[in-house]
Amino acid sequence: MNTTAKTLIVLGCILIAAGLLAATGIRLPLGRLPGDIAIKKENFSFYFPLATCIVLSALLTAVFWLVRFFTR
Repeated sequence: MNTTAKTLIVLGCILIAAGLLAATGIRLPLGRLPGDIAIKKENFSFYFPLATCIVLSALLTAVFWLVRFFTR
């Protein structure tokens, strides 16, 4: 089996898992994590999800590493 086929199979499995999570209504506990920056003033509000970005980056790095590991 060539690497393109393996990559498509792994990506398909990931999409199926994401679809099952979405269909069952399971939500990931992301957003408004401790470490996210939220500033509220009278006429101004600012929200920057710093901790959420770091967590998503780590998760995506692990997923892509696993995909690359299993498609060699």
